Amino acid sequence: MLLDRETKQVEFVRANDAKSTPVYVYEGAVIDANRYRGWNRENIRNDQNYGIESNPKVWVMREFQNTKENHLGIALPKGRVRFYTRDDAGRLQFVGENNIDHTPTGEVVRVYTGNAFDLVGERKRTSYQNDIQNRSASESFEIKLRNRKTTATEIRVIERLYHGDNWNLTAQSDRSNKMDSNTIEFRIPVQPNEERVVTYTVHYTW
Repeated sequence: MLLDRETKQVEFVRANDAKSTPVYVYEGAVIDANRYRGWNRENIRNDQNYGIESNPKVWVMREFQNTKENHLGIALPKGRVRFYTRDDAGRLQFVGENNIDHTPTGEVVRVYTGNAFDLVGERKRTSYQNDIQNRSASESFEIKLRNRKTTATEIRVIERLYHGDNWNLTAQSDRSNKMDSNTIEFRIPVQPNEERVVTYTVHYTW
């Protein structure tokens, strides 16, 4: 029964012993959505300052498989997901929550649960050239990752290639994976108290 103006949350699914993996993601570019609202690809391409502001936060994500083997395997409705883990004494400890979209069976779910306090990212552009006459541009970036943990950690560096769909990497310090038409990912292992530096150069044509 609901009283007037009362709101209650109802638990829809509980999955005991479902395994989720912490994933650390650094997406260093900060884009002001209000400033660039309504911009098209040409406006973005010709603005040399687009995508150069740096975000120092490394995100903590929880990733899990929506499968029967992982004690799930049903269509998950849009809503809030909460994660708990057991401590050494067997007590449940809350580790994070966030909303997910409708998710079918068999998919991988990745949920943002906060920022890492012991991992730091730093991103800056080191060169930029825009050759309007020859319809091309190039830019280079340097990304620094610092690990203040006592254990080695893999940080997934996400880079959005904003200035066009036709691009190629002309240099990269570490191997990257193409995630979609405008996104690459570096998976960088960082040892305790180590700083890793990732660099790359991208060339656009249009």
